Amino acid sequence: TLPVIIAADLSQTEKEKLIRVLREYKQALGWSIANIKGISPSLCMHQIHLEDDSKPSREAQRRLNPNMKEVIRAKVLKLLDVGIVYPISDSKW
Repeated sequence: TLPVIIAADLSQTEKEKLIRVLREYKQALGWSIANIKGISPSLCMHQIHLEDDSKPSREAQRRLNPNMKEVIRAKVLKLLDVGIVYPISDSKW
């Protein structure tokens, strides 16, 4: 059983209903990043529509505290491993 944080402003009845629903559908919830399944691009894909005359720009990478840099690196690698994000090499942006 994994811990669940429940809002303090719920009534006792609402808390009990929430816990009952969470238990009933626990197989449908992603309890860790590895459990989260992606949505097929054939169903839904996010697009950013730009104006025709927009031009790419490149900003210098900002420095990070070495400890923070390692934390971010680990999180990005985890997202890459489970397929939530993926590298794009041919983007002009």
